[in-house]
Amino acid sequence: MLAYAARSRRGYSSILAAAALSGTAYAALNIDEKLAVKAVHADAPAGKGALDPNEFRAFKLKEKRQLTRNTFLYRFELPEGQTSGIFVASCLVTRAMLKAKPEDEKPKAVIRPYTPTSPPDAKGYLDLVVKVYDKGVMSKHIDSLKIGDSLEIKGPIKKYPYEANTKKHIGMVAGGTGITPMLQVIDAILDNPNDKTQVSLVYANVSESDIILQDKIDALAAQHPGRFKVYYVVDKPAWGGLFWRGGVGYLTKDMLSKHLPAPAKDSLVMVCGPPGMMEAVSGNKAPDYSQGEVKGLLKELGYDSSSVFKF
Repeated sequence: MLAYAARSRRGYSSILAAAALSGTAYAALNIDEKLAVKAVHADAPAGKGALDPNEFRAFKLKEKRQLTRNTFLYRFELPEGQTSGIFVASCLVTRAMLKAKPEDEKPKAVIRPYTPTSPPDAKGYLDLVVKVYDKGVMSKHIDSLKIGDSLEIKGPIKKYPYEANTKKHIGMVAGGTGITPMLQVIDAILDNPNDKTQVSLVYANVSESDIILQDKIDALAAQHPGRFKVYYVVDKPAWGGLFWRGGVGYLTKDMLSKHLPAPAKDSLVMVCGPPGMMEAVSGNKAPDYSQGEVKGLLKELGYDSSSVFKF
C-alpha cells in the first residue's frame, strides 16, 4: 500500500488554523461549494476519460499514503487503460451521503471539490491529495474509506486554460493544499521540453513537516534549475530555525518581490490557499466567483487583474 479569517499581520499558523477550524475540506482550495455544483450541473461536453462532467461515477480506492501529519494521497482505480480526463488546470467534485452536522437526523448529499495531482495522461488511476480536518465532513469520509470502497466523483471542471509559452515567467503563491493546482501547471510546463516558461513558487505552511509533496517539489527544482525555483515559508521552523534556509513568519512584500516575476505583460502570478492568505496576498474572488480586483500585497507591488489569477 502506498503506505487565513480576515488577515492581520500575524503568523500564518493562525491563518491556516482558522481554515482548519472552519470545518470545510475545500477551504484551502478557495473554491465555493455552490460554484462547484453550478459548474458541473452546466451542460458540459462529454469527457474524454473515465470521469464525466455531467454525472457522478463511483471509483474504488486502490491505495493510500500519508504525506504529512494530516494530509494523505488517495489513489483511485480507473478502468484499465483509461485516463481520468482531467486537463490543466482543472478540478473535480466528490459526493457522499453524510450527516454534515451531528444534529442532522438524516444523511445529506455533501459535495466538495479537489484538484487531482496525478498526470492527465496517467492510465488506470487518479490521485487526490486531501488534508483531513477534524470538522471536515468530506475529508474525514474519504479518510474512512477502506481499500476497495468507492467514492463518487464528477468532472473535470475547468479552472485555468494553460497553454505553453503564453507567458515568459509564471509566479505562484500557494498555502497548504493550495499547492495542488500549482503542481498541475508545474508538471505540464516541466514535462514539455518545448515549453520555455519559467516558474517561481512561493509555498507557505505552518511548519516544515506540513509541506506537502516536498520531495517531489525539490526533485523538480533540482532537475530543472533554470526553469523552476521554489521558496518555502513556514511560521514555525524546527529547532528555532537553526537549520532552516527558507522564509519565516507571514508572507511579506519583500519575499514576494524577491521570488516572483515583476508585473509585466509576459508574466503571471497564480494564487491559491486558505481565504485569509488569499485576502492578504491578492484579495479573494468576487461574490459572483469572478476573479475580482487585485488587492493585498500583490496590489502594493504593482500587479493588476491582467497579471494575477486566483484559483
